[in-house]
Amino acid sequence: MMAQPSGAPVFPPFSVIGPQFVTPEPLEIIVKKYPGRNLMITDTNHTIMFRVKECKTNRLQLALLDANEKPIVMLQKAFSLHNRWNVFKGESVSDSDMIFTAKTETMKFKANVIMMLANKMRSKDVCDLRIKGSWSMGNITIYKGDSSTVVAQMHKPQDTKYAANKFTATIQPNMDYACVVALFAIVEYEENPTLIGAAAKIKSYENTIDTVGNFITKK
Repeated sequence: MMAQPSGAPVFPPFSVIGPQFVTPEPLEIIVKKYPGRNLMITDTNHTIMFRVKECKTNRLQLALLDANEKPIVMLQKAFSLHNRWNVFKGESVSDSDMIFTAKTETMKFKANVIMMLANKMRSKDVCDLRIKGSWSMGNITIYKGDSSTVVAQMHKPQDTKYAANKFTATIQPNMDYACVVALFAIVEYEENPTLIGAAAKIKSYENTIDTVGNFITKK
């Protein structure tokens, strides 16, 4: 934990994944990327809080895990014309368990993500969170809706012992920090889609060939 900075934004508790991930104090976390799609999130005492791991499926899917590697949410890229991710409770990928959706617009080394709670997906309400910035530059910022209120911000630490894929992030009071980590994972994938994207395309291609082969055999 860290002391609340002077002039920090004040807003009501914003629980997305769960109230247990909302704290009345500012929170400083460390985000480290490992080979593949794996992230580890710790507090400033290097105690593990979360991990993000790739799921071995034919869909683009990531799991946000707690310190004991129990699934908190599943992040799945949707098959749609829009570049969208859906996030579900626990190990579910059922529409009834969807928590929020995130639509992404990714330019070179820069992401613009609009997040909406699942119960607002079909409404004309403004977005609940907006994410801008770059994973590689370590300058991702999350805003409350379309306002200028910053609820979380990733930045590169001053300490040069940190590697290129290790960042710190400050999360403001009352903000769901598990949701913040899930959004960081989405931005990381969108900026670096090659590995998991290629694997999914190969699997999809294999399934298509198998389906056609079975059809021809039966004919």
